[in-house]
Amino acid sequence: MKQAIGIIGAGNISSIYLENAARFHNTRVQAIADLNLDRARAQAEKYGVPEVLSVEELLNHPDIVAVVNLTIPAAHADIALQAVRAGKHVYNEKPLSIRLEEAQQLLHEATERGLRVGCAPDTFLGGGLQNARKLLDEGAIGEVIGFHAAMLSRGPERWHPDPEFFYQPGAGPLFDMGPYYLTAIAALLGPVASVSGFSRASFPERTIGNGAKQGQSIQVNTPTHVTASLQLHSGVIGTLTTSFDTHWDKYDTLVLYGSEGTLVLPDPNSFGGVTRLWKDGQWTEIQPEHGLTQNSRGVGLSDMLEAHAAQRSHRASGELAYHVLETMHAILNSSEKRCAIALTSAPERPESLTIDQSKGMLD
Repeated sequence: MKQAIGIIGAGNISSIYLENAARFHNTRVQAIADLNLDRARAQAEKYGVPEVLSVEELLNHPDIVAVVNLTIPAAHADIALQAVRAGKHVYNEKPLSIRLEEAQQLLHEATERGLRVGCAPDTFLGGGLQNARKLLDEGAIGEVIGFHAAMLSRGPERWHPDPEFFYQPGAGPLFDMGPYYLTAIAALLGPVASVSGFSRASFPERTIGNGAKQGQSIQVNTPTHVTASLQLHSGVIGTLTTSFDTHWDKYDTLVLYGSEGTLVLPDPNSFGGVTRLWKDGQWTEIQPEHGLTQNSRGVGLSDMLEAHAAQRSHRASGELAYHVLETMHAILNSSEKRCAIALTSAPERPESLTIDQSKGMLD
């Protein structure tokens, strides 16, 4: 049965959530809210949303069981906490929050009220990474020894019409793109135990290259080139680099090295993609058979609602997102203090999403 959800935030990312809500068997959008009501009305008209409301009206709507929080990162914790206090489950876009203390409070209050907190990214539930998960669980590369993860770009101001927030605390390449890689690593290999990081803000200003604000300058207030070494609880060690400062982007984004072979994984910011296996001196390309290979943002929300009804753990959980948030903070803290930082959180690896399960989630 489809359950009524409300969306707060009608920006760029809202379109895919609005489109996909109709695809999943248990979600439908009842209302949308935004500080810019004209923007909310435009999205409601385009996607057939019945109601355009203020944030307060949406949070108090008697039919809405879950809120999808698509506000800017600085508002994630506040809006999510308001939703929980209004008796709603909440699913945040990443990151879960900017501050660890706010994220802890959110998870605590949700647990106290018997409510669920979920968080993007849910790309690790797509066919590409679930295909890689299956290969790992089957022992395709033997014991995993290490990994290499990288997101290298010249920055979103080249294409994004309103990119200022990317260069403020709580964003930058680590907080904006790091969650895709760190979530994939935790989901595939288990949680991080400790990190050692280095970071820099290479350029004090950026220039917007697209849209109505083209030519305007942005003051950079967060690191824009970050690299870290990570040790997992399993003993696996690896590296992560995220950058808005590089010109070269022809690279493998996530590689796992094992005792018997190597896996080159699809982009963690996608749901599909081929997994490449190097074994016995040759490459093999393995296509996903999974039902979720197109952009399926919202699958984490659907799974959260399904899990609540079945009284099981959901996969794109607040606990997993908190671990990712703690890892990112630890990387920046390590860079400032010039020492390794141990993490306090260690969530269980999420259950895999089988091919049959993924197909059953779609109408």
